[in-house]
Amino acid sequence: MATYEFQCSACGPFDVVLPMGTASPYRDCPQCGKPGRRVFTPPHLARLSPALAGAFAREERSRHEPEVVRRAG
Repeated sequence: MATYEFQCSACGPFDVVLPMGTASPYRDCPQCGKPGRRVFTPPHLARLSPALAGAFAREERSRHEPEVVRRAG
């Protein structure tokens, strides 16, 4: 399941949880019933902890620039 964001011109943003890949460009607002346009937003990566974000960044760098380790620990 994925969370899709829509924007109602009268009520503002609202989210809908649907199976991935099934969201249409418009969805009726749950408050007023008017059609809301789908809004495309970046993934919610800001919710990652700083330690996990750092680990992902190190892993990504090591794909292209692996560090040479002379001894473990």
